[in-house]
Formats: sequence, structure tokens, C-alpha cells
Amino acid sequence: MASPTVAKNRLPVIPIVAGVAFVLVLIAGLLYLSRSERPVESKASSEATAYLSHLSLSDVTMQATENFMRQQVIEVKGHITDGGPRALRSIDVFCIFYSVNGLEIYRERVPIVPSTAAPLRPGETRAFRLPFDALPDGWNQAMPKMVIAGISFAS
Repeated sequence: MASPTVAKNRLPVIPIVAGVAFVLVLIAGLLYLSRSERPVESKASSEATAYLSHLSLSDVTMQATENFMRQQVIEVKGHITDGGPRALRSIDVFCIFYSVNGLEIYRERVPIVPSTAAPLRPGETRAFRLPFDALPDGWNQAMPKMVIAGISFAS
């Protein structure tokens, strides 16, 4: 009489390894997508940094308007004055918006004096208008912090 063979219950190794690898890739992907994106901020030249004291913003206001597609647009308007001895080809600012709990929620670099416009001459004051139509819902409805991001001098 032959003895019956006992079949061993073994778990298949390949599907388990594939499942673990899939979960690890999924976790890595979620971590990558949830990381905070920060714009690359280049350091201003020492020449541009020294010139900041010659620039002044005035009459800065904020208002909400509606565009032709019936979407709300937040506009920051004001004036910039070049009180220094040099003409400026362009000036960019970071507009930083905060959430209701004081955390930065949105940042955008925008030209206050675009490079396509005439240079801002010494002593000249020029109006600017900065429209924003994609602000996050958690925005605190306050004036954004405006920080000079770049200055380009005219030749």
C-alpha cells in the first residue's frame, strides 16, 4: 500500500513580491505628488539689491472684479516710483497670498514694469495693475505681500 503524499500549502512568491513592489511605488508616487512645490528663487545681484532702496510703491489697493467669463478676478493696483539715478528695463514682484491661518497658500511672480514697456526713468512714477484669477479657496482675502523679485537695468 502506497502512503499518501501530503501537499504542502505554499504561497506563490511572485505575486506577493509584485504586490509589495506596487505598494512601494504607489507610496513613493503619492509622496512625490504631495510635496510642496516652491518656485526657484534666484538671488538678486548685489547691484539690484542695493537699488531696492530707490524703489517705492504707493497707492496700492486691491479690488475684486468680474471678467467677461463671469469669473472673479482680484486686481492689485498701485504706483511704483524710481527714485534712483538709473533707468529700469523691468521690475518683477512676488505676490504672496496667505491662508486664514497665516500660512503661504499661493505665490506668483508678476511683472510690475514689463520688459516690453518703455523703461522706467529716474524720478518717474508709473501705474501698475496685477490681475489674479486663480487664487485658492482658502485665501484670507487680505492684500498679498509684495516682494521685489527681480530688477533689470536699462542700458
